[in-house]
Amino acid sequence: MKQGILAAAAIALLASNAAYGQATVKEDGKWRYALGASGTASSGNSDATRLNVSAEGVRATSQDKWQVYARALYGRSEGETTDNMLGAGLRYDHNLTEKWFGFGTGEYLRDRPANLSRRLSVGAGIGYHLIKTEPTRWDAFAGVGYSHDSYVEPTVVADELRTSYGRAELLLGEESTHKLTDTTSFKQRFVVYPNLAESGEFRANFDAGLAVAMSKTLSLTVTLGYRYNSDPGTGLEKGDALLAAGISVKID
Repeated sequence: MKQGILAAAAIALLASNAAYGQATVKEDGKWRYALGASGTASSGNSDATRLNVSAEGVRATSQDKWQVYARALYGRSEGETTDNMLGAGLRYDHNLTEKWFGFGTGEYLRDRPANLSRRLSVGAGIGYHLIKTEPTRWDAFAGVGYSHDSYVEPTVVADELRTSYGRAELLLGEESTHKLTDTTSFKQRFVVYPNLAESGEFRANFDAGLAVAMSKTLSLTVTLGYRYNSDPGTGLEKGDALLAAGISVKID
């Protein structure tokens, strides 16, 4: 039972990006927001519920961009709590030249069913605008960071029984947004985090989302997420994938 709950909670890390809204990005110095939600419920032979909500805010100018976001996921199955996650983050980008930019990030994550009472992550680096047009924006970036995990119960990570684990990491990734039509947009992001303390260990995240506007403010969203951790701790699978659909509301 415990391993089943932990496996379900690992999927919650994916769902933190499910049904996310894509906030409008305009270089006019104004904050714009997007709220996303998805949920499922079943009864009878299977009694389960799951609710995921997310929020994103973006403020952009010709010189820099701020992005803030928060996500929460709650789920129960057969009377057991399978999902109970809360995450939040902040990112700042500043253009150094027309093509090059610097960035800094900070993130917080709590996921008790996944044995994670707290994860704090910070990072900084440099990026390059591969494409920067109205229909397509595509960036590549690299940097260094530090993550510190605190566990609800001691677990074996990096070949030791630990109550917490801190490590320096590299950040290597790319992300893009594409306006396919007047009503359809696509967004994807892929990041690899090699562990600088343990050779050969790494994390990798991939997220992709398609949004179809039904009105100026309301959109249907379909998202795909995949998470890989070469050393996730006792009782958890290394890789998980999730496909989800939901709605998002833009506040411009």
